[in-house]
Amino acid sequence: MDEEPLNKPDQISWVLASHDPSRLAAFYSRLLNRDAAPGWSATHWVIDLAEGLSLEIYRPSRQRPFPDRGRHLAPCLRLKASADPLTHLQGMLPHWLAAGASIAESPRLESFGAECWLLDPEENAVLVVVPAVSKR
Repeated sequence: MDEEPLNKPDQISWVLASHDPSRLAAFYSRLLNRDAAPGWSATHWVIDLAEGLSLEIYRPSRQRPFPDRGRHLAPCLRLKASADPLTHLQGMLPHWLAAGASIAESPRLESFGAECWLLDPEENAVLVVVPAVSKR
């Protein structure tokens, strides 16, 4: 019987450092339409995503410097394909803005559909994409 390799992960998740994990967990819970659950401590929240993936939001130890932020790693939310992706994306903006997002780059039509860069309440980048329904 072959054994599982020791380095095989049981779960893959995104981790996001936060100054206020509870607030940011509430934002992503609403944005993703998924429940946020308490994690390992009062400053750790977990939002289960699809296919065993999760988003973990935590406050780093005060004994370490707060991690630098950047756009090199950001969640990408792909919505259902639409025949009019730009209109669909623009129609979702009020919901996200009400949840605490701000617009980093206005929605625009691209060859694959429409996209918009948002910033969450702590100015982490989030890309939202609405693919175009292929016309065959």
